[in-house]
Amino acid sequence: MNDSPTPIEPASTGRSLSRRAALWAAAGLAGVAAFRLVPSLAAENAIVIPVPMVDAAAPTAATEVAVIAGGCFWGVQGVYQHVKGVVSAVSGYAGGDEKSAQYEMVGTGRTGHAEAVAITYDPRQISYGRILQIYFSVAHDPTELNRQGPDRGTQYRSTIFAQNAEQARVAKAYIEQLGQLKSFGQPIVTTIEMQKRFFPAEAYHQDYLTRNPSQPYIVFNDLPKIENLKKVFPDRYRAAPVLVGSRAAG
Repeated sequence: MNDSPTPIEPASTGRSLSRRAALWAAAGLAGVAAFRLVPSLAAENAIVIPVPMVDAAAPTAATEVAVIAGGCFWGVQGVYQHVKGVVSAVSGYAGGDEKSAQYEMVGTGRTGHAEAVAITYDPRQISYGRILQIYFSVAHDPTELNRQGPDRGTQYRSTIFAQNAEQARVAKAYIEQLGQLKSFGQPIVTTIEMQKRFFPAEAYHQDYLTRNPSQPYIVFNDLPKIENLKKVFPDRYRAAPVLVGSRAAG
């Protein structure tokens, strides 16, 4: 295996609208200030990485849940909504308590929460290890400490919220495997937090990428992740996303 990372060029480059300004702009609350531009750091290259050498045991349940955090949950949710075998992907918060699981409070960086995504998947179609492979390869940059692109703070940390000891075992082994191979050229800063409760985010955050495909933040920071998923994992990509809204409507 070649130790040097193999990058996939991002689908979009240029300058990026800050996320909070993007929200204000969408809500019509920020006026001119909503269009403050900051250098784009989030539309990073995807990295082609090997499959995990250690994966979860054979499934015994029809569905399993993985909870991960890697920056703004809009893009992470959007990625997994396009992954075959995923039943649902819900944006939310993990790491803190129920009372503080609110967007404005989490945004202070003082609640212990990270913006996270709860991924319900069919383990007969996709394994936990493959969920993690997509996470490290295209969903975020695991070498950025307490930030992703223009978003900074512990609420944007790279964390795997293991739901049980088996998930923690697989995640730990995969982080060690990628580290030994120097897959990213820099140390992986992803942490593993055990059995932290997940709280769904507010309704306006769900399916945000699909509902706002032309918003500058989404265009520069998140749509490239979808394109990278299609390029790097063509066998896992599905064009029609599984949406929270459609499940609620059904």
